[in-house]
Amino acid sequence: MKNYEEVVGIDVSKKTIDASCHLAQQHRVFTNDVKGYKSMLNWVIKQTKGVSVFYCFENTGNYSLKLASYLSLKGIAYVEESPIKIKRSSGLVREKTDKIDSELIARYAWVYREELISSEVKSIVYQELGRLIGLRDQLVRSRAGLLGTLKEIEQLLSSPSTDTSCIVLRRSIENLGKQIKSIESRMDSLLKEDESLSSNYKLLLSLRGIGFVVACQLLYHTENFKGFDTWRKFSSYCGLAPYEYSSGTSIHRRKKCHYLGDRKMKSLLSMASISAIQHDPELRMYYKRKLEEGKPKMIALNNVRNKLLARAFSVVKRGTPYVVLNQYAA
Repeated sequence: MKNYEEVVGIDVSKKTIDASCHLAQQHRVFTNDVKGYKSMLNWVIKQTKGVSVFYCFENTGNYSLKLASYLSLKGIAYVEESPIKIKRSSGLVREKTDKIDSELIARYAWVYREELISSEVKSIVYQELGRLIGLRDQLVRSRAGLLGTLKEIEQLLSSPSTDTSCIVLRRSIENLGKQIKSIESRMDSLLKEDESLSSNYKLLLSLRGIGFVVACQLLYHTENFKGFDTWRKFSSYCGLAPYEYSSGTSIHRRKKCHYLGDRKMKSLLSMASISAIQHDPELRMYYKRKLEEGKPKMIALNNVRNKLLARAFSVVKRGTPYVVLNQYAA
């Protein structure tokens, strides 16, 4: 974005957007809808006097999706950045308002304009897949909560089969189960509709430890393995990559994973790794070898998680299913 002469920082909220021109030092509030977007573009043209402009705003989920879709439809350059990056680059900030936030976003975009890359809206398939994944997670958590409540009530009653509370809870749990299956069916249909997604999905299932949920999450978060060049970058994104911590001659701590990362993916890969250790002879031997080297169990498990990611990226890049070599050993 280094060739642009001005940047507009936008703080997006549910009903309004605050826009600030960095060099022109102008600020204005617009509604978070198509009418507001049109007014903002006309206002920016007047303030910047026709110079090349790009827009920058934080990724706030559904709130910023409408703005990103509109700018993309109009062919206007924009950067949708992670909120944590902007916050960490802002320095010491004592006051917080929407106006100040938009000015900080504009300043961030201008300072780092040579490093920023123009963003693109995900395709309709990925948007729907992401919504279905999020909804399924919510329903699974709700069902787990009801199952826990049902179990507690049953322990207190002598005849739980006739208790009204238990009957209602069982019906709710059964209904949630049906809704979850319906969502999974739709997710499966989405994967089959796209040839590339369907092919990579089948390749991922050839890995022991990776099932339907983990495969869908991997395809969504990696944008069908196009959003990350290597498995190491995705490992860092998930919070699985160990980093060095040292200073001078006195501070030399062991390498450890950073606390920032996608906790959902990290949790899913942990469960996938535990399953892989149980059912994959190669990974089980690999895990035991790490333990014999004196590594703690969690570090050994993290090694398995990274090994599983490396295999996932390899089978997709190679385009062939994973083959367990031990079964062909003499």
